Amino acid sequence: MEKQYFNLMQFFEGYVRNYRRMNLSYLHNHSMFTKREIDYFANLGEMLGFEAFVEDSKFDRIKGRSRPMDLSWWKWDARKDPENYLYLALHLERENVWDKDVETIEKLFSETVEGYVPHNVIGIQYIGSAERIDYLNDLIIQRNTIQQSTVLMVYRYRDAELDIERVCACHFTPMGLSESRSAVCKQDESGYWFISFDEEYAPFQKKEKAANKKIK
Repeated sequence: MEKQYFNLMQFFEGYVRNYRRMNLSYLHNHSMFTKREIDYFANLGEMLGFEAFVEDSKFDRIKGRSRPMDLSWWKWDARKDPENYLYLALHLERENVWDKDVETIEKLFSETVEGYVPHNVIGIQYIGSAERIDYLNDLIIQRNTIQQSTVLMVYRYRDAELDIERVCACHFTPMGLSESRSAVCKQDESGYWFISFDEEYAPFQKKEKAANKKIK
């Protein structure tokens, strides 16, 4: 069937603007971050009318076994098929460990059985540095020539130069990389994490205005 694609960059914008609502603070461990972010997308899928499942089975033909999806959205419509889901609308993976970045991509683009090829995929991945992004993006483009999904990869890493956490979102169509957007991830005065787009982050805007004044 023809794939049903989402506007995944709009999903990313909602993720950024609602991140503070997840109530994640300096007291929470990595597992809690993973749980809250997966729960956020599970709730989003259900509000959009999909069936959402956590740790859902997905057979990997290369591995010869099931490699569960962190989150899946399935499309159900009894008018068209009263017994089976119509398609896998979304496969999401969320990973804290830097050296599992390739494994995350392998899971999102695994060779699987008919009916389990996702129309859309989202990967939220911590990485060691921004230099890793180009390599991972090339791998995604290569894998997606076969899968033909729309893809949102959200990379999170520490910017040592600015001493701040950065977020880079890359959006892919079956034709390749189509858009990217950057943001800052910080704790507020109460110790709770929030995300702000670069163009809306006040300290960056002040620096830009100061630089423009010097040029003039």
